[in-house]
Amino acid sequence: MDKPSKFQFVGARSNFLLRIVDICIVSFALLIMMRGYNVSFNKDYLLALCGVLFFYSYTGESLGLYRSWRSGRFSTMCRLMFFTVTIAFLLMTLVLFLFKYSEVYSRFTIVGWYSLSVFVLVSWRYCVREVKRVRRSKGFNVQKVAIVGLTETGKLLYDEIIKHDELGFECVGFYDDREPSRIENLDASLLAGSINDAVELARNGQIKKLYVCLPMLAEKRIADIIAALGDSTADVLITPDFLLKNLMNARIGSVGEVDTISVFESPVNGMRRFYKRSFDIVFSLCAIVGILPVLIGVAIAVYMSSPGAILFKQDRYGLDGRKIKVWKFRSMTVTENADNVVQASKGDARITNVGAFIRRTSLDELPQFFNVLFGDMSVVGPRPHAVAHNEEYRKLVNYYMLRHKVLPGITGWAQVNGWRGETDTLDKMEKRIEYDLAYIRNWTLWWDVKIVFLTLFKGFVGKNVY
Repeated sequence: MDKPSKFQFVGARSNFLLRIVDICIVSFALLIMMRGYNVSFNKDYLLALCGVLFFYSYTGESLGLYRSWRSGRFSTMCRLMFFTVTIAFLLMTLVLFLFKYSEVYSRFTIVGWYSLSVFVLVSWRYCVREVKRVRRSKGFNVQKVAIVGLTETGKLLYDEIIKHDELGFECVGFYDDREPSRIENLDASLLAGSINDAVELARNGQIKKLYVCLPMLAEKRIADIIAALGDSTADVLITPDFLLKNLMNARIGSVGEVDTISVFESPVNGMRRFYKRSFDIVFSLCAIVGILPVLIGVAIAVYMSSPGAILFKQDRYGLDGRKIKVWKFRSMTVTENADNVVQASKGDARITNVGAFIRRTSLDELPQFFNVLFGDMSVVGPRPHAVAHNEEYRKLVNYYMLRHKVLPGITGWAQVNGWRGETDTLDKMEKRIEYDLAYIRNWTLWWDVKIVFLTLFKGFVGKNVY
């Protein structure tokens, strides 16, 4: 069982800490070199520092420097770090040269600043890598993975996982439909169950990653497995039995020396995540300030309309299928948050007079801008469903759970195309999921802006909204 740790930083928090430390390292490296060469700090060096930090941050984000390197090679990360720092200093030097500012700087100080920054940044990451390696070897922040197919490729992958304990992977076993007697040249005792057992582990959230290591000739079987895993939030990766380095635009990862292909992973990563989160923070802050009088007015109306709380917090599934609390203005006389939630329908007696109005105009969803600001939701994304509805429809709609590969949104592509409100028939939900998945596959920041614009004209109302 994984060991918890109150000092554990994961995901966005860990990346945020890395960014802050990098900024401090580059800044202190300049101060140290200036002190060593008896150079006084002034507005010129402050300008140079701001320029380097700006170019470093944006180059690093663009190249994916702050993505998760759990499955990447440390040497690749070091090369990327060296390239990022070099580009930042070259761009800063070019700008100073173009504006005829370069003559005011000590060349020894600038060269020393660059060299010290590279050395400390790489050293810092090496230390972090070693700390993570030690902690993961003791069971902290370990991700459980499963391997489908007891094959030569699967065994190579397994050996790499055992060899590279700094990755923090714990293999729960091999899953194969063949009888042990049919497995040649490999240890059949490594089998932990059938492929269906592995699929169930993924569906139940008991594993983080599932590697498919079947021969590429088994195309039909692999397709069936991928279809079955559409009802899960596990990362699914195919480990091919041939070299893929020369393919163009292939989404390739690695575990040690073994290549993997991403099948189900979030498209919002690296610089894309940075752009989308920046848009969410700025937009939600502006929206909260702009609609503050509306929020106060609706809150008073809800309070006066019927007894009960002003805000209703309901469990929903967020990113990677984790439960979040979604805020809404209460629009009913009840606040259902159980295993069986009945969707609002036309003429529903539970809806208050004020509730009917704020539901039709989507005013009840305005508090979700706070969910966006806190990072549980995004301005644009698939609308979060009640947990009970999720559990119902994930069994009926193919690839339903893939909508949780991105943050849920206040508005979405399905909503501006008319697929919002009650889903009293299966085809309505299938249509909504079709639009949600189209948004995820083709996401761009410009598309988010477009959806927000369309929401202002046709996303607040709908024929199925009661």
